[in-house]
Amino acid sequence: MVRVTVGGQALSGLEIAEPAASVRLLLPSPGSTELVIPEWNGNEFLLSDGSRPIIRTFTPRFLDRDALELTLDLVLHDGGVASEWVVSAKPGAPAAVSGPGRGYEIDPQAPEFLLAGDETALPAISQLLERIPADIPVRVLIEIADRAAGMDLPDHPRSEVSWHELPGRGVPGDALVAAVEAAEIGEGCLIWCAGEAAAMHRIRTHLFKQRGLPRSVATVRGYWKRPSG
Repeated sequence: MVRVTVGGQALSGLEIAEPAASVRLLLPSPGSTELVIPEWNGNEFLLSDGSRPIIRTFTPRFLDRDALELTLDLVLHDGGVASEWVVSAKPGAPAAVSGPGRGYEIDPQAPEFLLAGDETALPAISQLLERIPADIPVRVLIEIADRAAGMDLPDHPRSEVSWHELPGRGVPGDALVAAVEAAEIGEGCLIWCAGEAAAMHRIRTHLFKQRGLPRSVATVRGYWKRPSG
């Protein structure tokens, strides 16, 4: 996990009202240090040569409106375009931000929360722990490839955090799916879950079809896709 801060006058007026929201980060094309703003064709953003720009979606960790700085926590992936940019970028490197996307509205009357996710969900889970009222119990299930590479989560007086390490050759999401399937979910418990897309599909199936929970109690978001093959 690497922390990146972007800033500038272009962030003036940016408001992020809800936790677990998202922003899009536009990066220079590979091999270039020039940032080119794409155009929207009604369906997608494209550059003038018809190619797709490098745009990745992240959870904004902190927004400092006075300093006009936005902090992002990024998980590094081998071969990932955004990861390569983060590793090589120098102070002042150009990037652009759009958003925010939808966040999560916390119900202060909920009897309990269950938060589940992989490493990419840690920034959002951190925000949720900071915003869920202190008197509400919160169970947190996190899948991580290497426990030693984990990060400290915000303190919540009634939180219970369990880490589920993925075996070296395990399929991303397997440990998280197993943890959710084994979790006790009481009446009225609200669920927020995010991670690898295929794993999130399996969790939706488990919650809504196998457990028969109403869709209104669970927010399940696919944050990334595992490469096929």
